[in-house]
Amino acid sequence: MGEPDGSLSAWPYPVISADSHITEAPGTYVDHIDPAWRDRAPRMVDGGEGVGDVFLVDGMKRPIPMGLVAAAGKPPEEIRVLGVKFDELHRGGWDPTARLAEQEVDGVSAEVIYPTVGMALCNHRDFDYKRACFQAYNRWIAGYCSASPDRLLGAGQTAMRTPEEGIADLHAIKALGLRGVMMPGVPGHEDYDHTDYDGFWQAAIELGLPLSFHILTTRGEKTRGPAMSQFLSTVRGCQDIMAMLVLGGVFERHPALRVVCVEADAGWVPHFMYRMDHAYKRHRYWLPPGQALSKLPSEYMADNICVTFQDDWTAFRFADAMNWRRLLWANDFPHSDSTWPDSQALLVEHTAHLSDEQRQAILSGNVAELYGIDLPRLPIGVAAA
Repeated sequence: MGEPDGSLSAWPYPVISADSHITEAPGTYVDHIDPAWRDRAPRMVDGGEGVGDVFLVDGMKRPIPMGLVAAAGKPPEEIRVLGVKFDELHRGGWDPTARLAEQEVDGVSAEVIYPTVGMALCNHRDFDYKRACFQAYNRWIAGYCSASPDRLLGAGQTAMRTPEEGIADLHAIKALGLRGVMMPGVPGHEDYDHTDYDGFWQAAIELGLPLSFHILTTRGEKTRGPAMSQFLSTVRGCQDIMAMLVLGGVFERHPALRVVCVEADAGWVPHFMYRMDHAYKRHRYWLPPGQALSKLPSEYMADNICVTFQDDWTAFRFADAMNWRRLLWANDFPHSDSTWPDSQALLVEHTAHLSDEQRQAILSGNVAELYGIDLPRLPIGVAAA
């Protein structure tokens, strides 16, 4: 079967978003953090006239406004950073019952769910504070997802102060019933290609927890030009990490490891694979002694790295130029870049040239295999055409 019928945007299988978000409720951190940190916990406050509600984070210069974090479905002229109140946001951001109804509006059957304020917290320089906040978030998101564990698949967070502590965090996240782990862009000890992390990678494999690197979780350099130029540079942090993991031999040492590059789009992947191969063939002797690769970098990229994307039509168009078994579609709900509530119409258009096998894999099967999702337990997503 190919396209949905004309009356309902329903594919003959569940459509799963591999990257969606929550909007942290005002009490997410204050109510769930270790008491020793409660006075410093991130909290929502009224920023005053023209500012709206914001999250204040101890140790961060700027508060986090609510304008963009739940602007899904708004026309461009109505999207604004400031002046938005919490009660104006999509209720499903913190209410799991409302979230299931919002999934149905978009024809989505399940979502892998990431934080919002927690993305900014990844860049906090105080690793002790960051770990306390992430432990609080993990407790909160576990409760949120418990309302419908087949349809709400939460990713926990680790501060990665040390590899040993990271392993403990993996076990705690698994025990909470969460389905993956969102990594900070910069760890507290060495960098991720160091062999000190080998035990951490192995633990993730054994626990069956995919590890995700999301955009905006690595401090980036200032971009040139207007502020909008920043949108063009957000993928760089993820690209740098993927190159480090490949060329640093992480996948050479751990061939069963799966890493997810989240919300950085995917149309760039074929050229990135070529560029890594070119660099390796011509300059592989720049690598540290003993860090030889048994395969080309593009092969590790194709085998070990999954990539999520929303309305990146180039990802669909050039799916055959990369491993489409590692492509994961997402709707990014409820953020401002989200395709909600029009995902079904977009998917009909963008996947028209794909085979049925490719379409089902990218919209459903790939993410189900990665996270161990039981497809027969999910409803078929339905939305108005």
